[in-house]
Amino acid sequence: QVQLVQSGGGLVQAGGSLRLSCAASGRTSSRPVMGWFRQAPGKEREFVAGITWSGGNTDYLDSVKGRFTIARDNAKNTVLLQMNTLKPEDTALYYCAAEVLGKWIGEQNWRYWGQGTQVTVSS
Repeated sequence: QVQLVQSGGGLVQAGGSLRLSCAASGRTSSRPVMGWFRQAPGKEREFVAGITWSGGNTDYLDSVKGRFTIARDNAKNTVLLQMNTLKPEDTALYYCAAEVLGKWIGEQNWRYWGQGTQVTVSS
């Protein structure tokens, strides 16, 4: 089993930046694909960004490309989401998740989830 604990987030004005962190514990011997998702009020959860163990492959939601960057520090078992040029539409509850089989191509099973952290962007 894997436990994911998130930190960061908060309040920021439009155009500002925030950084989210997700620390993994438990079965850390695997090489999971890690991802970030978000859910705004009244909307379904959506994929934001993903990264492979090596960091050689990343993928982003079209609306955040060029503004958000996903990265990982495997020595610390953490995955980060750097969010720049934030917009009010980015306001949501953000979750990190783990695909423990390391699947990048094909259908993924995001089995483990963090507790969520709030990001609020004012206009």
